[in-house]
Amino acid sequence: MDDLIRAIHTTPIIDNHAHPLLRPEATSKYLLLAITTEAHGGAMKTTHSSLSHIRAVRQLSEILGCGGTWDEFVKAIEMERSKPDDSWNKRCFQGIETALIDDGLDGEHEKQEKRIVRIENEAENIIQDLLRDANTTVDNFFEVFVKAVEEVILAALRDTEVVGFKSVICYRVGLAEPVCAGTNFEEECTNLFQNLQNQGAKLFKRIENEAINWALVYLTAQMIHDHPTPNDKRKPFQFHTGLGDNDITLTTASPSHLQPLMRKYPEVPFVLLHASYLFTQEAGYLAMVYENVYADIGEIFPFVSKEGQEKAVREILELCPSEKVLWSTDGQWFPETYLLATIQMREALEVVLPEYVKTKVLSISQAIKVVEDIFFSTSNNLYDLGLSMTALPLKAFPLGCSSSTSDLRELITFLADHPTTKSLRLQYLDYTATSNTHLHVGVTKAALGVLQNDTLIPGVSATGEYRLEAISSSLHPGPSAGFASLQCEFRNLDGSEVPICPRSTLKRIVSKAESHGLQFIIGFEIKIVFLSSDHEAQRTPLAGSSGHVWNSARALHNPKLLNMLAEISEALSTCGIDLETWHPESARGQYEFVLPPLPPLASLDTLIQAREIITTVAAKYDLRATLQPKPFKDQRGTAAHAHISISSPNGEDKNVYESFYQGILEALVAIIPFGYSNPTSYERAQDGVWSGGTWIAWGTQNRETVLRKIEGSHWEIKCLDGLANMYLAIAAIVAARTEGVVKKKKLIWADCGVDPATLDPEGREDFGIKEKIRDNLSDALGDLDGSAMMKDVLGAEVVERYVNVKRGEMKLLEGMSNGERWNWVVERY
Repeated sequence: MDDLIRAIHTTPIIDNHAHPLLRPEATSKYLLLAITTEAHGGAMKTTHSSLSHIRAVRQLSEILGCGGTWDEFVKAIEMERSKPDDSWNKRCFQGIETALIDDGLDGEHEKQEKRIVRIENEAENIIQDLLRDANTTVDNFFEVFVKAVEEVILAALRDTEVVGFKSVICYRVGLAEPVCAGTNFEEECTNLFQNLQNQGAKLFKRIENEAINWALVYLTAQMIHDHPTPNDKRKPFQFHTGLGDNDITLTTASPSHLQPLMRKYPEVPFVLLHASYLFTQEAGYLAMVYENVYADIGEIFPFVSKEGQEKAVREILELCPSEKVLWSTDGQWFPETYLLATIQMREALEVVLPEYVKTKVLSISQAIKVVEDIFFSTSNNLYDLGLSMTALPLKAFPLGCSSSTSDLRELITFLADHPTTKSLRLQYLDYTATSNTHLHVGVTKAALGVLQNDTLIPGVSATGEYRLEAISSSLHPGPSAGFASLQCEFRNLDGSEVPICPRSTLKRIVSKAESHGLQFIIGFEIKIVFLSSDHEAQRTPLAGSSGHVWNSARALHNPKLLNMLAEISEALSTCGIDLETWHPESARGQYEFVLPPLPPLASLDTLIQAREIITTVAAKYDLRATLQPKPFKDQRGTAAHAHISISSPNGEDKNVYESFYQGILEALVAIIPFGYSNPTSYERAQDGVWSGGTWIAWGTQNRETVLRKIEGSHWEIKCLDGLANMYLAIAAIVAARTEGVVKKKKLIWADCGVDPATLDPEGREDFGIKEKIRDNLSDALGDLDGSAMMKDVLGAEVVERYVNVKRGEMKLLEGMSNGERWNWVVERY
């Protein structure tokens, strides 16, 4: 992928359509606001609140090193322009090999570039000259006018500095050609000249007559056809299509109106400018079906939002071969328009093309060719420029593109912000919920079938290899100085997903839920017990914690402990994990750290990184941080409760979220072995100790039920502890809930306001409470192994591998005493 990102940033650009800059003395006549909008006059008042404007100001402010307000940005621009050198302009044109200039607008360009002749301007200049020429009469105007136009076009065809022509007929009369267009050309020209003579030449601004405008277009196309270049090529004919200022009639701006012209002149290359926005798909279609049609995707950078730009790139590529796509800045008046266009186009390709690669739509080499075609090759061939493509030097943030989402750019950004980072930890969670680190990308296939003592379960061997794919969005500093960590997914050597990869399983389940319009945010509570060590390095209750109870201030009196807790909070914040709160919990040395709510995958990645940081900081103070579900026989256990809310627009609809939670209650017996994944887990799951109890039930603000409703779609899931592989546990929970919504299940359990364990059978019947969770892992695994639904939604391979690993783990623990098992868990979790 690095090769692709490098190509996006080092491929030189042929800007196939741009305009001159304003002369310095003319800049005050035009509003700088125009750099991100086609609006004029009063319509520009609201430009400051448009997404395109906000993004542009932010990007340019980052480059200029100024504050992000409009006033600060304007001052910084004025300061750059006041400098005696032209360094700012050079920076704005960085990466552009050459520009093809339509000089139909006022201004001048930085250097002489190739020209695009705008035919309407040439014709209008000729009319102005003829109006001032005393020898021109009504009777001879048409003949003289047509001859002069032909001479100008012929001169442009012979001029090697002119590489093409352009029409703005879209502005003048629209692209919908009347049936009679061109049939009364002479009559309309004569009438125009006569009227102008009567009214005065000064009143003439532009040709707005359908017959004359269309006649000029066909005359130009015919001459292009009749006069190929010495290389036997024909110079392209550009057309403004799609968006523009309010002078455009949008209903006649679609390029599809030009089909008669395309068919009549099949050897004349036609270029549809400006992505034909809002008709981008039509442009892609026309460029696909007509050999002589090409699609430009300029002007939408920076006039359209980031998402709109990415959508336009996708739409143009839906049908159009990349060899028919070319790009332009449409830069005009202000050099910043060139800069923004190049920044944002590269960013759009950084998003779209890696997606195509990851989904196997394109290979890396094919995606690189798309970049080269759009930026350079198509224009180079079409305009017969004869340029050689020489890669630009790769620089970190050559143009300040900090909003890119590419893996390479995220890593570059991270390393720039954290220069002390020396090593990257590639992390993954295996089926025993052990957090593993790897310092290279190759990992044995046995990694997903190994127990905590490095023995393999039956049916798994140490042959074969997976690749670890680091997930750039999970990149965080820590857990110790000089390190940064990334969560990984397993991949086959061909890049395809490994079906039994825990993180990939959750990603697949979340994607399915989103396809049904369901989105979630999840917040975890991390409960940790800190243990001391005696002189023989045996773990003992935290020194000085005998008076420790829930939320007790006494639990915060120890200065050494407070220093450690403060360091944990600071380390998490440095890592980008800002705790909602932290406080003492019930057991000795037990504290709870509440993480912020995030989308599922980000929430799980954050949970794992936070645990690693807490454990690492505690070790500096010679303390052991453990997730042991039942650290002390006579005290409360240690859970890992999850808070889930439906964040999609319909999430607070009772019919939606009650179906959502009905799904989990129905499937709970198959979910339990994921949440309670170790024999020790069942020692914690007791009635009357706020653990969620042993009955399948729910209740509003009831901590003795496995599901606690807090408000609306915000519910807490209590049947989880720190020994669970949370990717698999949350995948099972989300999958079951999604089934509930898709099948519109009704919530048949009633809101239980008491501890279900205190009710008699009749009392529980009133709440629909009929079943208890299993009291041991072996039976729970049997329920999971027999669940056709869970095998269907998670994948039979995932369920089979999980059950086999857990049974192997149980066998490993069977020969240990209670004390040995306690130590085993403490040292590993």
